[in-house]
Amino acid sequence: MSETVAITIDAAEHHVAPGISVASALLNASVASFRRSRGGDARAPLCGMGVCQECRVTIDGAAHQRACMVTVAEGMRIVTATSAEP
Repeated sequence: MSETVAITIDAAEHHVAPGISVASALLNASVASFRRSRGGDARAPLCGMGVCQECRVTIDGAAHQRACMVTVAEGMRIVTATSAEP
């Protein structure tokens, strides 16, 4: 097994431990806000088990993925709703 997995977070490459969730990878990369509420407030994981849905991000082009429920994979591209990236 590889010691790290290369992923892209908001257009920046990161190397993370294999087997961790996307939410963990984002938090380890100091991403404090995953999305914005309808009112514009910054949102981030709350429950860590897929219930609150505050951790939704776009993963490999698929929007509204719960970051706490997805395991990182080599080459994965993650875009937060707070990113300037389309």
